Amino acid sequence: MPEARIILGQVVVYLATSAKSNSTYKAINTAMALAEKDASPVPLHLRNGVTKLMRNQGYGQGYAYPHDYPNHYYPQSYLPDNLVGSSFYEFADNQREQHSKQFMDWLKSQAASND
Repeated sequence: MPEARIILGQVVVYLATSAKSNSTYKAINTAMALAEKDASPVPLHLRNGVTKLMRNQGYGQGYAYPHDYPNHYYPQSYLPDNLVGSSFYEFADNQREQHSKQFMDWLKSQAASND
């Protein structure tokens, strides 16, 4: 398909000019190192209860679909119980990451005010 070269070219330019984040690099490395050491199970509410037996065991119960909530955000935990409160990503002091931090802070404040 000759048309695909245009789209692929746009993707290359987009990726080449997009912001690169050392914060993301460090967060991924931290999370991967933890995953190699800690084989904690996926929380039940995140597991797909495709059979009656799975649903009876609690798979999928209590899961909140974020897109059903204002701003498509819902403050639920995606980590195993022993990792709740862990943080892997830390926003750097550059303008782009601080803008993202402000947005996340705003989302969390909106969710808190909806309680």
